Amino acid sequence: MKSWKEGLVQIACVIIIFFAVLFLGGRIREFGGFGYLGVFVISLLSSATILLPAPGWMAVIAMSRVLNPYLVGIVAGLGSGLGEFTGYAAGDGVAKMVVKDEKKFGEYKKFIEKYEIPAIFVLAFIPNPLFDVAGIAAGSAGVPVWKFLAACIAGRILRYVLLAYLGAFSLNFI
Repeated sequence: MKSWKEGLVQIACVIIIFFAVLFLGGRIREFGGFGYLGVFVISLLSSATILLPAPGWMAVIAMSRVLNPYLVGIVAGLGSGLGEFTGYAAGDGVAKMVVKDEKKFGEYKKFIEKYEIPAIFVLAFIPNPLFDVAGIAAGSAGVPVWKFLAACIAGRILRYVLLAYLGAFSLNFI
C-alpha cells in the first residue's frame, strides 16, 4: 500500500510541475536575459514537460550568439537532463501503482532494461520528441535514478554543445 501512495504522490508532483511549466511558458523568454542561468532555467523548464515539447533548443541557438557556445551547451544539457526527471518520476510512480506492463511502451521498456545507460544516452542525444516515453520506461523498469540522470545529462550536453556551436557558426553568416 505504501508504494501505491508513493506512486500517487510522484504522479501528483509531475502534474504540478507540468502545469507550472505551462503557466510559466509565456514568460520563458524573460529568462534569456539572465545569461547562463537563463539558459539553464529555459532548458530545465522546456524538458520538464511530459509529451508536450517546448522549444528550449531555440534558446541554445540564440544564446550561443552572445555567450560561449561550449558553456551554453553544457549548461543547457545540465538543465535539460535534469528536467527529464519528471518523465522518470512519472514512470516510477506508475510502476508503483500498476502491477501489469502496458504494451504501449513495452518495447521502449525492454530496450531500456537491456541497454540502460547507452540506450538512455543515445535517446537523450538524438532529437527525439518521444524521449519522455524513454524516461517513463526507465522509471518503470527500475533503472537507478543516478544512472538515468547521468546518461540523460551526458547525452543532452553533447547534443546542446553541438547545437550551440552550430548556432554560433550559422548566426555569423546572417
